[in-house]
Amino acid sequence: MSRQTLLLSAVGVAVALGLGFAAGRLTSHPAAPASSPAPASARKVLYWYDPMVPNERYPGPGKSSMNMDLIPKYADETAEAGVHIDPARVQNLGVRTATVERAALPSGVTAAGILDFNDRDVAVVQAKAAGFVQRVYGRAPGDVVGAGAPLADILVPEWAGAQGEFLAMRRTGDEALTRAARQRLQLVGMPPSLIAAVERSGRVRNVVTVSTPTGGVIKTLSVRNGMTVAAGATLAEINGLARVWLNASVPEALSDEIRVGETATATLAAFPGRTFNGRVTAVLPQAQAETRTLTARIELPNPGGRLRPGMFASVRFGGTLQPALLVPSEAVIRTGKRTLVMLAKPDGRYAPTEVRTGREADGRTEVLAGLSEGETVVASGQFLIDSEASLAGLRPRPLAQGAADAHAGHAGHAAPQVFEGAGRVEAITAATITISHGAIPAAQWPAMTMTFRLPDPAMGKGFRVGDRVGFAFDEPPEGPTVRRLTPAGAR
Repeated sequence: MSRQTLLLSAVGVAVALGLGFAAGRLTSHPAAPASSPAPASARKVLYWYDPMVPNERYPGPGKSSMNMDLIPKYADETAEAGVHIDPARVQNLGVRTATVERAALPSGVTAAGILDFNDRDVAVVQAKAAGFVQRVYGRAPGDVVGAGAPLADILVPEWAGAQGEFLAMRRTGDEALTRAARQRLQLVGMPPSLIAAVERSGRVRNVVTVSTPTGGVIKTLSVRNGMTVAAGATLAEINGLARVWLNASVPEALSDEIRVGETATATLAAFPGRTFNGRVTAVLPQAQAETRTLTARIELPNPGGRLRPGMFASVRFGGTLQPALLVPSEAVIRTGKRTLVMLAKPDGRYAPTEVRTGREADGRTEVLAGLSEGETVVASGQFLIDSEASLAGLRPRPLAQGAADAHAGHAGHAAPQVFEGAGRVEAITAATITISHGAIPAAQWPAMTMTFRLPDPAMGKGFRVGDRVGFAFDEPPEGPTVRRLTPAGAR
């Protein structure tokens, strides 16, 4: 046997002995896991979950639907306790908080509007008798004129004979005949001022100057030099400018909050820093199909004629203040399915809370349900905290719990409250119905369009889009549900 062969044999024996020794160690001394779990008595596991899919919960360890390792959710990390964030991280995130408070909130609705002429202040100038235009005074549509401004001189041949008869009767001294002749002058359309001028001068005056009865803007002018006019022909239209209309476009969902007679305040880009106060005189009965808005007509005084039809304005309706539970509008998180705020708790914990919101004005939002006065919400940085809570698998505090917190001490579980409403069917399927309804004060709902669940498809049979209906509903956890649906007017 060669030296090289002996060397290879020795190496092989050494390797075999080494592997056997290692195998003996692995067999007789199992390796401990990298990290041993805490004793079961230390922390109680509620369930297992995947932070990427926090809504999925599992009874034990394993893989999630995304093939990710599950992690435990301990009893001391419940949604009630909230997610804990280190104060240093909170400061780095720039988190600001605000206290839920009860304060006055303007009850008005804000809308855009356009100034228009006041069609209740229109004067029509007509020819009292047939004649010929002898002279015009250089007026044109769009001119602003005062009351009594001359428009044209018209020769009326018919008046010459009537005036001559009147003067002849007057010279006879017969009072009865004179009164009859004067009455005839009035019947042929002669203005009182012209009759008085004929009576003073004793001469026939068959040329009359047509003038404007009121001041304003000339909207139409149909008289030209040399033309023939017929009795009753419209010569001009004068639109007054002492008061103008502001036609505001109000979303139909908010139209129920507009009342005839309530005050309105307008601001215009042409007059920065100034406000113009008026009053709602009408809410037009027809909605604009393209924009789904109704027109609210506000009448504004126009001293000096500074407000010009066609100008754009921003309008706020209602000047009264109503107390409400308020949070900063920036604290509200709208997910599309529900509305949340991030509740700040002691010891640096935060919990998502579902709320129902109402009116919004001046950077604040009314909270109808879900919060109590004195609680603290996150006003800045809440989206990052909400992401942290989602990763931790925290579920928002539901509205029902918020109501219970607001009425602490109330024992037992009351039966679901049923609310009544009326509205118009906008859409209907076998499982849902969408209704545009007015305000429902008992439920603290404003006027809006809402989709309700139909527990029984048979409830929607016989109803079509556009039908007026009365309905009763309650609010179980799965969403507003119709319990009774009847045609409008039926009991």
